[in-house]
Amino acid sequence: MTVGTPIERIWPAPVTGALTDPQLTALYGRAAGPHLRVNFVASADGAVTLDGYSAGLSGEPDKRVFGLLRMLCDGLVVAAGTLRHEGYRAVRLSPERRAWRREQGLAEFPTLVVVSGSLDLDPAQAAFADAPVRPIVLTHADAVPPPGLADVADVVRCGTDHADAPGRVDLAAGLAELRRRGLDQLLCEGGPHLFGALTAADLVDELCLTVTPLLAGAGPGRITAGDASVPRHLPLRHVLAAADGVLMLRYARDPAETPPARSAPAA
Repeated sequence: MTVGTPIERIWPAPVTGALTDPQLTALYGRAAGPHLRVNFVASADGAVTLDGYSAGLSGEPDKRVFGLLRMLCDGLVVAAGTLRHEGYRAVRLSPERRAWRREQGLAEFPTLVVVSGSLDLDPAQAAFADAPVRPIVLTHADAVPPPGLADVADVVRCGTDHADAPGRVDLAAGLAELRRRGLDQLLCEGGPHLFGALTAADLVDELCLTVTPLLAGAGPGRITAGDASVPRHLPLRHVLAAADGVLMLRYARDPAETPPARSAPAA
């Protein structure tokens, strides 16, 4: 996939010609109130990884939107397993995107938020050690942090480690604490178990899904995993198409809809 692949809007109102970054920014935008957006890429047959990693499914158009969504958020939420497996580095932005954030009255960089029940984290990983903003780690009351973690991140305890749900984090309480700290616009990049737990707790306001024109075949999991939960309607808001056949779908709640306050454990 070549750099500069044009992206057009094909639904609901087709827009002729390639969309600029400001136009894409306006299409995704920031919500008027507290909002949790989830972003994933998948193959046409539903695989969340290729050869074990999501990077094999992502091309230039997806990376472009990926970067814009990071620019738009206050906090970037990721599960510890995804942080480790995908080798997350420090969350940094281009000078142009940092300037946009300053113009909007936002902090220059979003805050990395890691969800971890076990606190199996390496304080020396660049995501922590090289972070331009001190990260936040959401965990439960009984988790024991490794030496040095509190030196590079704020460890926030949400909920108690119950016998029937060992090693889990109260996500509703965690998101409430993030919003108390001013992180209203949250972007979750996975992994599938975290997405499943957020869905079960009815905390997801929006899903941005890139569909790559590729059949990955049997084996890889879906973008969501974990215990079964109640199906939740999420209306389609727009469809973008890149010239290489990639589709970018945005599903979101009605802004007037207020989800019930729920407290549910998450992996």
